[in-house]
Amino acid sequence: MDQVFHYGSDQLTVAKTLGIAAGHIKGQLNPDVVARIKASHAHVQEIVQQHTTVYGINTGFGPLCDTKISEEDTRKLQYNILQSHSVGVGAPIAEEIARIMLITKVQALAQGYSGAALATIERIIWHIDHRVTPLVPEKGSVGASGDLAPLSHLFLPLIGLGEVWYKGERLPAATVLQQEGLQPIALGPKEGLALINGTQFILAHAVKAVQRFHNLLEAADIIGAMSLEGLMGTHKPFDPRLHEIRPYRGNQLVAHRLHALLDASEIMASHVDCGRVQDPYSLRCMPQVHGASRTAWKHRRN
Repeated sequence: MDQVFHYGSDQLTVAKTLGIAAGHIKGQLNPDVVARIKASHAHVQEIVQQHTTVYGINTGFGPLCDTKISEEDTRKLQYNILQSHSVGVGAPIAEEIARIMLITKVQALAQGYSGAALATIERIIWHIDHRVTPLVPEKGSVGASGDLAPLSHLFLPLIGLGEVWYKGERLPAATVLQQEGLQPIALGPKEGLALINGTQFILAHAVKAVQRFHNLLEAADIIGAMSLEGLMGTHKPFDPRLHEIRPYRGNQLVAHRLHALLDASEIMASHVDCGRVQDPYSLRCMPQVHGASRTAWKHRRN
């Protein structure tokens, strides 16, 4: 594994996310990011000690935001929020999507604004690196208002609860931690809120959608070439010289692919002297239409 990604400082792209999830890229924290994380965590501790009222640290959540929480109960509050919001139902999501959720959450926490402890973030990275993947039900998110239920299930294993996928088996998290010689994480003030307050469930599915979109783009060019053959069209609009005039990379790529797919086609050669002037837009403008989609995909992927 030669490639390294630095959480919190490098830009996390779709390609890098998939690479980390597949185990091709190693994600780690650099010293500057570690310093930011520690400083943010220390600031939360100061708020608790000084009894400054801050939502989610020493207050209840939602309608209970005016309820003050004592200093000794600030930790218990974080455990309670994980357990109370673990109400997802349905079949488990794919392990890869759950790993992507972990990866994108680490990237968010590593910015150093959440107050999460370094030990908590390092434990999440351990789950990613060792492919001990939390089990997350497919239903329960409220969408853009927050993936509270899925993220709660995702992080139950941190406190020794919930289930994980481990070496191909579905096991209680407590069992796996014991086998690995690890203790559950002791969540500090605000950490439970920091863990579940996000949209990593939606984001993980979007990452996979971008990946699948590429397969559709590849298929579109092949289907387009076959359609052109079937309708006795011409491949002249895909001449590279035409697309060098307006050098859009997506257009050029599609034109090149179509030209290559149709090269030496006996069907195309069978009507080369038919006298047809031009094909309909839907055929001759495939590089422009498919190309724009290619450009959008490349922007999202990189």
